[in-house]
Amino acid sequence: MDQNSDEIIPFDVFSATFFLVSRYEEYLPHIKDHYNRFTAKESLAYKHNFLDKPLVNLWLLECKKALLNHFPSLTFSDKKFSYQSTIDIDNAYCFLEKGFVRSTASFIKSAFEMDKELIKQRKDVLLAKEKDPYDTFELQLSLNKRYDVDVVYFILLADYGLNDKNCSVHSRKFQLLIKHLSDHAKLGIHPSFASNATFETFAVEKKRLENIIKKEVELSRQHFLKLDLPKTYRNLIELSVKDDYTMGYASLPGFRASICTPFYFYDLELEISTNLKVHPFAVMDATFNYYLRTSPEQSISMIKKIIDNIKLVDGHFISLWHNETWSEYKEWKGWSKLYEKMLEYIYN
Repeated sequence: MDQNSDEIIPFDVFSATFFLVSRYEEYLPHIKDHYNRFTAKESLAYKHNFLDKPLVNLWLLECKKALLNHFPSLTFSDKKFSYQSTIDIDNAYCFLEKGFVRSTASFIKSAFEMDKELIKQRKDVLLAKEKDPYDTFELQLSLNKRYDVDVVYFILLADYGLNDKNCSVHSRKFQLLIKHLSDHAKLGIHPSFASNATFETFAVEKKRLENIIKKEVELSRQHFLKLDLPKTYRNLIELSVKDDYTMGYASLPGFRASICTPFYFYDLELEISTNLKVHPFAVMDATFNYYLRTSPEQSISMIKKIIDNIKLVDGHFISLWHNETWSEYKEWKGWSKLYEKMLEYIYN
């Protein structure tokens, strides 16, 4: 910036904000990952080292300061830091409610691999001698009640497929679980990986959830965070979804749209504003365990940094968890306390 310039902010903050929040760069040619997703490392935020900062919110604070310096009588609405927990149910149970064919195939596979421990555990769970490791829902409900957390559950109700291995959608036990959760939290649909191929598949899955809870479903988050702009959001709008929670990256924590407050989707190709509200999340449990390979202790340090950056701008923090994270089963051994440590840091 020229030192003699009279400009308060040395760049067009509105254009820069529009570029980031509209996700303009995702409409441009880019390299996709093996799930055909726009990746964090393709983003301007990653390349210029501000992915972990809600840059748009920081700019807005600077604009506010500049305006108050010139117009002290201006008033602004008060904003406070807020938090919302979101939990994806990709697979409600590890062993239960998989049907005879899938359960038998799993027993045979374990037998070929001579995994006696897994055979015994599966048998004990199916015979009700042991609790299913992924059935952590009462623990979740207890924690969220203790801290008075605003929670949304996203339910996968897909037909079985390569990337959609949820419980049978016809399972009575699974449906009763969904109804139970709806008594304690908001519910949204978790459109399957397969639903990205056909609009009709998504419509069927959404209708399944509505039939179970006897309510219209207006919230959504894509399974595998499959977001193809503007196609995905147009499909959501077509099926009367009002709020989407897919805006975030699988591989890294941070702010995909460089903002930590909800905003309305703007369709760049059609050049129209829409009524679809986008809720960006900042951290996901699987990011730390599967992508970054960090320990729970390293992960909570990274999460605290994100929370601090959001609190600095009185923003809205959204986390993404899965029910198996509390299971202490296989790759999730040692991770069950991470969520509570995050809540303690938020509320204490």
